[in-house]
Amino acid sequence: MGHIRAVPELHLILNPSTGVIAEEREDVVEYSLDAVKTQLDELDNIVTDMMNQLSPTSPLLSMFPGRERASYNAGIVTNAFYGAVVGFIITFLLLILLKIGGI
Repeated sequence: MGHIRAVPELHLILNPSTGVIAEEREDVVEYSLDAVKTQLDELDNIVTDMMNQLSPTSPLLSMFPGRERASYNAGIVTNAFYGAVVGFIITFLLLILLKIGGI
């Protein structure tokens, strides 16, 4: 939130966000929060990116364009692989039981 010195000789300042002209006072401490606002915007982008990681179809902050569904597709391939491994293990155990048990 900055201000513009409208008439420096008369100590008048203009607040551009409200459009109010006021007298500049010596007992008021002014501090520019522009640097803090920049850091807050960066943190907001990081938090939004962290929330987008919960959805497999949302784009991430450092993701290349057109790769929005990469996590979704990787999840399908990974689950298919683990499903096949578990299926082979169960089939192998059933074959051993049939061989030993003589069923």
